[in-house]
Amino acid sequence: MNVWLLALQEIRVGLRNRWVVATTLVLGALSLSLALLGSAPTGEVKADSLAIIVVSLASLSIFLLPLIALLLSYDAIVGEQERGTLVLLLSYPVARWQVVLGKGLGHTAILAFATIVGYGSAGVALWLRGDADAGSIGAFAAMVLTSIMLGASFVAMGCLASTVVRERATAAGLAVGAWLFFVLVYDTAVLGLLVADQGRTIGEQGLNVLLLLNPTDVYRLFNMTATESTSIYSGMAGPGDAAALPLPLFFAALAAWILVPLALAVIAFRRRPV
Repeated sequence: MNVWLLALQEIRVGLRNRWVVATTLVLGALSLSLALLGSAPTGEVKADSLAIIVVSLASLSIFLLPLIALLLSYDAIVGEQERGTLVLLLSYPVARWQVVLGKGLGHTAILAFATIVGYGSAGVALWLRGDADAGSIGAFAAMVLTSIMLGASFVAMGCLASTVVRERATAAGLAVGAWLFFVLVYDTAVLGLLVADQGRTIGEQGLNVLLLLNPTDVYRLFNMTATESTSIYSGMAGPGDAAALPLPLFFAALAAWILVPLALAVIAFRRRPV
């Protein structure tokens, strides 16, 4: 019960600070611009518009959703402490794990609402135009679900950063560092490692493990290879593609990227002096 009350409180704060409206407008504008103005690639070849939108949105979401999630959550704990409200919050009959979980759940709910409404608007627009079939609708729904899971994983990272530092500025620095590492640096480092290795040590299985160690790569691989149409439009179809990995493994990896940082945040918060 306490977890839900804390989550509702975070949602109210998000509404008061216009986070819900701003995030929904950003995601909605992004998806609608791709849906209504990005039909050129379909041309005369009768390409599946919704599948192209899935590939395009998945590519852009990798950059946008983690950043929004970290901005929502980086000061979840340390911000309360700097405002002097953390001691008051803990004076109530609420456990520390409930505080972390409630805040994470509230921020994830804000992001989930914005993602469903923002991205759903593009799906509805294409459906009304008759540019969607059952397969592409399924891929679009899976993209929305995994987008929420990707955002939740970075919300969890933001909560973790907020519990291990003493100042909001430091937490913000950690959040930016996490975004840069997972979104920009990690893949470049993996590519450099593969070039240096020249296939001597890191084989296909090793590469799969490396990719699963980054939630953005898990998200990208799932949405680029979930269906035949998205594999074709993303250029990832063909022999030796990443679709050889079972799709449930991608969901399990994203779930782990949510649960592990949250668990570490709970442990860190329990040891944190107030």
